[in-house]
This record gives sequence, structure tokens and C-alpha cells, in this order.
Amino acid sequence: MSSRTTFAEISPSEFFYRNRDLAGFTNPARALYMAVRELVENSFDAAELAGINPDVYVRIMAENPNPEIPEPKPYRLTVIDNGPGVAPQHVPSAFGKVFYGSKYVLRQSRGMFGLGGTMAILYGQITTNKPVTIISSPDGKRKYGFQMMIDISENRPMVLKRFNSDADGTTGTRVDMILEGDYLRSSAKIAEYFKQTAMVASYSNITFVDPQGQVTFYERATTAMPSPPKETLPHPYGVDVEAFKRIIKLSEEHDMKTFMVTHFHRVGDRIATKFLEFAGVSPKLPPKRLNTAQIVTLVDALQRFPDFLQPDAAVLSPIGEDILLTGINKELQPEFSTIVTRPPSSYSGFPFLIEVGVAYGGKVLQPGVKLFRFANRIPLLYDESSDVSFEVLNEEVDWRRYHVPQDAPVGVITHIASTRIPYKTVGKEYIADRPEIQREIRNAVREALRRLGIFLSKKGSMEAVQRKMNIYGKYLPLIAQFSTELAGKKDLPEYRKLIGEGGVIVEENDAAAAESGAAGETENANKEEGGQETIDRYGGV
Repeated sequence: MSSRTTFAEISPSEFFYRNRDLAGFTNPARALYMAVRELVENSFDAAELAGINPDVYVRIMAENPNPEIPEPKPYRLTVIDNGPGVAPQHVPSAFGKVFYGSKYVLRQSRGMFGLGGTMAILYGQITTNKPVTIISSPDGKRKYGFQMMIDISENRPMVLKRFNSDADGTTGTRVDMILEGDYLRSSAKIAEYFKQTAMVASYSNITFVDPQGQVTFYERATTAMPSPPKETLPHPYGVDVEAFKRIIKLSEEHDMKTFMVTHFHRVGDRIATKFLEFAGVSPKLPPKRLNTAQIVTLVDALQRFPDFLQPDAAVLSPIGEDILLTGINKELQPEFSTIVTRPPSSYSGFPFLIEVGVAYGGKVLQPGVKLFRFANRIPLLYDESSDVSFEVLNEEVDWRRYHVPQDAPVGVITHIASTRIPYKTVGKEYIADRPEIQREIRNAVREALRRLGIFLSKKGSMEAVQRKMNIYGKYLPLIAQFSTELAGKKDLPEYRKLIGEGGVIVEENDAAAAESGAAGETENANKEEGGQETIDRYGGV
């Protein structure tokens, strides 16, 4: 009796149908949150890239309004944006084909895999077997609608119905889908997602309508927007053998020098000539004449060549200090807030930039340290303990050095902007502890905490001054009266000049002492990082 091994091929849609946990769709509660997040991210990316202040409307509505139906149950999810829309010829594939989209260029964006929106639609189909409806207008004249499903085995869209109508001068995209969800368990995460998105995208309007019909509106606090990210070329340090082969295959250049200048980031004529001499390759050699052994040798030389320039961070789109500070103050209403932006750096040939904010006190923050994590302006709400920012805050920062009380209400906001975020999973919830990223986060957090320490020192000194003022204000009149009686005089001495409108005259000495203490603290912290210059500017709200 013989046995046969059967070999078969599956499509990308089939793979993620079988392994949807990889994309974060692990259960009905998390799946509902992920569907909201993926569709909203697409809306924000499209609007920001077009230079449009995002205006996003999200509604979750139970398909059957009977409250007796237990969770999980079918929900209708609607997401509407005011972005540039999608050309009608691209709509079916953009929403109905896994690994098809506009994310496959080297450019900073919220999405990375071209998977999220399609995965949400795929999850809705496999849990409810209902089609998705997409309506989009790229020109404001006509809007084009598609009712469709996904052919999972073939990884292609199946359009069931097409329609179009007048767009009334508005552009944008609307997605209506039905999926199985557990809103009862996911409501807190969804609410937190919108709150944190409003914090880092304070230039947007977000409207959320929950299944009970309650409307939450996050109004934009500024019209200023981050500069849109730019598409860039691969950096030599980030290229492997397979990537090099693909570049050669697509190349039309006839010599290696032109090939290097045309296809690699920050490689000019001088550096190209110097590198090819270092690698032992003729500048006039046609790229397509390279054999496999030569390519392997050349790629090895790419990693060892010391004179390539660092990636240019001008292609990145950080949030910006003013915009981030506006969002923090609007959503957290702190007593003190500050932003630190680190100089651009790179890992494995990919540029990145770290922004860190610290907020203290106010009406929203609770006692203890609250970490807010963001990557390319995406709030990261799950798996916090696996993230590099969590590791830095809990293992590499000595909070006592900055005189922050253990139960102080502190919020720490970390944001990484990069053309390639080193996520550990396709679900995009936590960032790997790359040494370069870890170092920049650590330095930014320390600088922000120094500023908080200075603020707390001044605040403590002012409180001491206030206590003195209260004591003097209480006893000076009595002392003046007793002194007058003992001296046998009628007029009280001019004791009021010892008490100013804002405090006691000795306040000036106390303030000077506070300044001196803060300066000493900053000097010690500078020594801690090898004399790195401390930025003196700090802000209080």
C-alpha cells in the first residue's frame, strides 16, 4: 500500500483566511477594533498625502437592534472620509485583493503591507457572508459605487453591482461592511483609539457614533498639518541580494556608475565612483552582465563601505512639536507639557525620527505613569509590555533622578516616524527593540524628564514660598499690633510693604535658590549622557 503526498498552492487571501490571527483579527472584540483602525488609517493616509485636513466619520451599528441578542453579533461598520478618493478602475482591486495597493513604495505611511483594509473586508465576509459596498469620488463630479465580495481562492474581487451618481462637489471614499464583532468588549479600546488619534492628529475632525447612537466629536484644534512624506530610494545599507537582483531586473541603465546614482538613496557620482573602486567593479560594466557571485560580492561591499551618507530624514513626516503639543494640551489638559524631538537617525538603512512628549498633572491623567505609544501616527494599544518604549521606561530610566514622585500623574508620549517601522507582527501593535531606536527613545525621554524635573523643582519652591506668605500674612499684623502697644504708640508700622501682591519679599531669594537647584540638576543629567547639551527651553500649561 503506497501513500502519495499532495502539493497545492494557496493564494494570499487564502493564507490570511486561514491565519487571520497574524493580522490581529484574533477574536470578535479585537477584530472589530482592528477593522475600525485599518479603515480609519487608510482615510487619514489618503487625506494627508493630498494635503487635506482629514474629516472622518465612523459609525458602528448593530444589524439587529434587539438588545437581547448576545455578543458577538453582526455589526455594520461605516467609514466616510473627505480624502482624494480612489479612481474607479482601481477600487475593486484596492479593496478586494490582498497585497494590492499604494503602500509598496519606500515612503512613510500608517499602513505597511497593503493588507489592513482588505483584511477587514475579508474578515467581514467570512463571518457574515455579506458583501461590502465602496463608494468613491476622485473628482467631486461623479461618485462610483461597487458592491463586491472577495474570491478567496483566486485572491481577486468579485463585483456584484456597479452604480454611479452625482458627487455634489465632494471627494472622498465611503466603506460600508458587515462583520461579526463584540462591541461590549472592544468599546474601551475603540474609544481610546479615537482619543489618541485626536491627540497626534489635532488637525483633523473625527466623528464617532457608537451602537447606542451616542456621538463623540473630536474637533480639530489647528489647521497646520505635518509636511507630507516623500517617496525615496533604498539606502545601500538596507539592500540585500534579492533586493539588488530586483533592482537590476527593473533597471534600464547601461553602466554601473549610472545604476548606483539612479537607484540608491544619497549616492552621487563621487560616492558611486569611490564605492565601485572599493568593490572592485568597473564603473562601465553593464548591470545586467553581473552574475550571481558578483552580485553577492557587491552586496557584501555595500554593507562594508564606510562612506555612504546617512539616510536623509527630509523624506519623513514627523508630527511636529507645535501640532503634538496642541493635541496633548487639548486631550490631556495637563498642568505641564513639553516635547523633545531627536535628530534624525537610521537603522539598517532606513531613516527614522523620534518624538517624545511628557505631560504632568491636570484633569485627565491619573496617578502613575501612563504610556502613549505611536508609530507613524498610529496609536498602539495592545501588547504594551513587548514594546521598545515600555522597555526603556521601565528598565532604562531612573525616575528618582528626576525627582518625580512615584504616584505622580505623568503621561509619556513616544512617536517614531520612519519609512519602515520594525513591527514584530503584521498586526502592527508593538515595535522591536532595535538598538538605534532604543537609544533615541532613551535620550529623548531623559531630556523630557529633565524638563519635568525642573518644573517640579520650581513648583516645590513656589509652594514653599506660598506657605511662608501664608504664615507671614497671618502673624505680621499681630506682631505689628503688639509692637505698637508695647512701644506706646498709636500708628501701626508699615508692615504691609513686606508682603507683596504675589508673595513675600523673600520669594526672590527662594526663586533664585530654585533656579540654582534646577541648574545643578541639569548639569548632573548632562554628565550622565556624556556631556550631551541640554535644551533649556521647557513649557508649562
